[in-house]
This record gives sequence, structure tokens and C-alpha cells, in this order.
Amino acid sequence: MITPVSRRAALKWAAAGTFGLAAGIGTTAGLARWIRTEPAPYRFFSEAEARLLIPICEQIIPRDDTPGATDAGVIYYIDRQLVSLFKFKQYQPTYRLGLESFRKTCLQVYKMPFEQLPFERQTEALRLIESGKAPKELWGNPSSSTFFNLVLDHTRQGFYGSPRHGGNRDYASYRMLGLAYPNLIGQNRYADGRPV
Repeated sequence: MITPVSRRAALKWAAAGTFGLAAGIGTTAGLARWIRTEPAPYRFFSEAEARLLIPICEQIIPRDDTPGATDAGVIYYIDRQLVSLFKFKQYQPTYRLGLESFRKTCLQVYKMPFEQLPFERQTEALRLIESGKAPKELWGNPSSSTFFNLVLDHTRQGFYGSPRHGGNRDYASYRMLGLAYPNLIGQNRYADGRPV
């Protein structure tokens, strides 16, 4: 049953719509500003790619009595760099193709996704690709060892680098190593180790 709309309500809606258009709210961009939406968590990776890469990084720097790669937000460092600095080094296709090849490798060799493997099996899977012994038909360019070494380097950078680049959340590695926040090298902005 359709509820009749009063003339007064119809006039209010029309006035609101006219005012909204005049104020720029009625445009797509204007509406987007007014409608709250959750921002995408990643700039480069899909949700599925991130779900696969997170445990790979955690295998490289696992949590024990100190934070691991996940705690330090290494995925966000790699994701951010892939749309900025790493973008120009052609790492984007290496990650896209490498993650897909690794996914297929785990399904073929272990009959289940990497994320569902026990920790010890995950270690074994990474050793398989690091050594270049993964099924050759699933890997082309990049090779499995090239992909592994790239993720290894970027995981270390994200864990040990400056938090301003997206990783090392809450100075996880600095606290683990007992370091104070290091000064920016090459910039003369510090006196006695503190910002001027």
C-alpha cells in the first residue's frame, strides 16, 4: 500500500533537492563527501592478495615475545610503496604474478591455500619457492626465487624502516632493538639529537 505524500512534504523534498544542487551537494562528488563510506584498506592489493601476503611476511618476521611483521604493519608499507616508489621499479607485476603463482603452487603441492596451512607447512612452502623448486609450469617471470627475494627485502624494509613510510608501526623494530627514534640522515634539522 502506497502512503500518500502531503503537499507540504513534497515541497520540502523539492526545496531540499534544489538547495542541495545549488550548494554542490547534488553532484556525484558532493554526494560522495556527504555519504560516509569506509576507505579501501589497501591502495594496490586486493583483499585476497593481502590475505596471502600477510602470512608470507609473518613467516619472514614472525611474532614471538616481540612484534612480528603483522604487528608492525609491513603489508601497509609494501602496499603504499607499490603505488609510489616501487611503482616506477616495475614491482607491481612481480607482486601480481608472483602472488598468483604462489597461490597456485600451494593448491597444487599442499591441496589447500597457504593461509590455511599450519605454520610449519607455511615455512616449508616458502622454502620451496626460495630454493626455486616450485613447479616450473606455475612460474615464469618472475621466478619463484625472484619473487621470494623481493618479498623478503620489502618485508625487512617495512619492519626496520622509518614508520613515516607506512611500516614499523609504533616503532616496533626500534623498541625491539632498544633504539630511540633515529634522526633523519642528511638533514641538518637536529641539535643534540632532538628536532630543532
